[in-house]
Amino acid sequence: MARLSTELNRYFFEEVSTPQVSLKEILTLAGERTFGFLFVLLALPSALPVPAPGYSVPFGIVMFLLAVQLIAGRTRPWMPEGWSHKQFDLVSVQKIVKAGAPWLRRLEAVSRPRLTPVCTSLVGRTVLGLAIALMSISMMIPIPGTNTLPAMGIFVTGFGLLDDDGLISLGGLVLCVLGGALTTLILMFGYEAVKTGIEFVLQR
Repeated sequence: MARLSTELNRYFFEEVSTPQVSLKEILTLAGERTFGFLFVLLALPSALPVPAPGYSVPFGIVMFLLAVQLIAGRTRPWMPEGWSHKQFDLVSVQKIVKAGAPWLRRLEAVSRPRLTPVCTSLVGRTVLGLAIALMSISMMIPIPGTNTLPAMGIFVTGFGLLDDDGLISLGGLVLCVLGGALTTLILMFGYEAVKTGIEFVLQR
């Protein structure tokens, strides 16, 4: 299999000729090359410091569904047919792929099969699936700060799954823990702020 950065560049810059690309086309690009490919590709828009409005929620939902399947022990991903018709602007996708290519190449330079049970065993895939599911939920929260770090966690964890590199996936889990902690703090702060605001209004 060609390097992921090479495949994405070839597909989105050389093969696609329509002004929009569907989620079905993106999923087809993954073929049977495991869940890792899909997690990397779907997390990429939100993991980058590039404006990508409209991606976090639909891709978060898709990745949550994929994570549940990973936990359930499936070896091939399944997607509801109705979801596959979601369209995305090709130019926006190309900008995301271009911005993400340097990060992909950095991971590709150090990635290799190691600590493979983390990515291949039932226990390992269950733990990774749970972390990705929680980060996918965080990505769906419409509050600033709850998207980028969780998406980075999914991106790195998924890349480890792609190459059976348990070390990279463990690094992704660390990012997931940090992302979960940040989301929790943001939600707690928001709750306290709303609570204080309501109390202030009631006291007037």
